[in-house]
Amino acid sequence: MEPIRKTLILPHIQLSYLEWFTGPEPVLLLHGLGDHARVWSDLAIALGDRYHLVALDMRGHGESDKPTQGYTFTELIGDLEALLDHLGWSQVHGIAHSWTAKLLPIWATAAPQRLASMVLVDPFYINKMPGFVNFTFPLLYKVLPFLQGMGPFSSYAVAEAKARTLNQFQGWSSLQQQVFTEGIEQKADGSWGSKFTVPARNEIFQESVAVSGLTAPIDIPTLLVQPEQGINRRASNLKTYQTYLNQLQVERLPGNHWPFLVEAEHFNPAVIEFLRLHPLANGREGDG
Repeated sequence: MEPIRKTLILPHIQLSYLEWFTGPEPVLLLHGLGDHARVWSDLAIALGDRYHLVALDMRGHGESDKPTQGYTFTELIGDLEALLDHLGWSQVHGIAHSWTAKLLPIWATAAPQRLASMVLVDPFYINKMPGFVNFTFPLLYKVLPFLQGMGPFSSYAVAEAKARTLNQFQGWSSLQQQVFTEGIEQKADGSWGSKFTVPARNEIFQESVAVSGLTAPIDIPTLLVQPEQGINRRASNLKTYQTYLNQLQVERLPGNHWPFLVEAEHFNPAVIEFLRLHPLANGREGDG
């Protein structure tokens, strides 16, 4: 099933999102840094028409607006609240990856009534980072594999050749190719590069260093997906989640930081089963 692309027009920003099905249980899908809504296509189709699925292009990404500033967690949560109000959803299942899997617990702490459950897919470092990390950002921007896909590249072919070497595109499936194609564009100077912008990258990293993702107990049922080759692969990485998430389930799965793109045959059933065990209390009453 091909999703429908829609636009939410707010006073200071326009946000683009994909929508699949219109079932009784709303699900909000949030992509990681540098990605866009299309990464969730396989999962959305696997979940099927029991759910009403919306995947947002976060500001600075994909087809959404790309302001030069405004990427704090507070502003991002404002986008999510506005989207839910627009959709008439009072409560959702939230599924988030990497950086937005740090955003989701922050939102749950501030507004726990909004989330019926959370699926956190290999979250970006959940704790506040040491201040010295700021000095390593220029180096990180150059060496982090997923950021190497930002470009600029001299041609589309050169950009694709680079993408084929990146972890999120292992296997180069039809979905991975589509994710790549929809995430790149030709720039005004003729070069090719990601639709993800440098201002978004810089402010998101700065914000993630300065803010802790978990600061108070959360009673929402939560699935933490721990890929075997992800960034939370060690048992010690789980301590903070175990401290604050009172209804935590950890699922260790094959794959790297992008299990929904490289190991969907393992990832999708785990999420489907978790959501089956934690249905929205009132079905369609979760809407509006």
